[in-house]
Amino acid sequence: MRRREFIRKGLGAGIMAGSAIKLLPGTGLSARTGTPENYDMVAVLGGNPGEMFDRAILSLGGMKNFVRPNQVVVVKPNIGWDSTPERAACTNPELVGRIIEHCFDAGAREVYVFDNSINEWSRCYQNSGIEKAARNAGAKVVAGNSESNYQAVEIKSGRQLKRVKVHELILGSDVLINVPVLKTHGGAIITASMKNLMGIVWDRRYWHENDLHQCIADMCTEIKPDLNVVDAYRVIVRNGPRGVSVEDVSTMKYQIVSKDIVACDAAAAKLINKDPERIGHIRLGNEMGVGRSDLNSLSINRIKISPA
Repeated sequence: MRRREFIRKGLGAGIMAGSAIKLLPGTGLSARTGTPENYDMVAVLGGNPGEMFDRAILSLGGMKNFVRPNQVVVVKPNIGWDSTPERAACTNPELVGRIIEHCFDAGAREVYVFDNSINEWSRCYQNSGIEKAARNAGAKVVAGNSESNYQAVEIKSGRQLKRVKVHELILGSDVLINVPVLKTHGGAIITASMKNLMGIVWDRRYWHENDLHQCIADMCTEIKPDLNVVDAYRVIVRNGPRGVSVEDVSTMKYQIVSKDIVACDAAAAKLINKDPERIGHIRLGNEMGVGRSDLNSLSINRIKISPA
């Protein structure tokens, strides 16, 4: 998108209906506006991660539009690295906790949180702050480190990825909420919603050795999250996906929420000045009908949370 206006809708204190402000330089996030009933995406700027999600989910009609009473929900953040929240390698724990609270408020029977961590899982869960936040919100925290918990799934529309082992929590749940943190990535250029699904499978090495971008897009044809919440509060803008130091992190205070996994990643790419059409898995996801990368075709609600 070329215009840089951020349309604010009247959803509470600090938001003024019909007014516009300039976004962070280079984001280009703008499109026609819609009604609270038909937004394709919500983009929130400012505030803290929990408050940002409160505003976003409200403008989508509330979590009850995604979670029904007595359902089992899996919240899938990025818990891949043994890293503290300030270094932004994992999803913001405050955001994870707030999403869980909304799930229970909507009537969820059980909420699970898990990831197939890259570093030693217990340290990732603890040092990221996600384990504590999830448990405090009432969720059950599950390790993803045992192959026995993964079951073979056929990727029926896959071009490169034909079969993969997926964690049983995903296969047995009613609702999947995908909560990645936005980062740069050496192989995938960015890691956000689409690539976050690598954390629900057992064998990731095959993906890296056999056209990573195509495998990411293939996976998204089979496993389709009910909601994607991109955490761009703190973003690793270089040396991703783990980062070397806090100097690699930019505090952007952004959050992108949508059912459309491709659209989420197209918007996320623009936040860090990347062209979605030059990111293979986003382009392929659009071509394969997984979602839409043309943000001009979407109804986007932009919410600016003013400082208190």
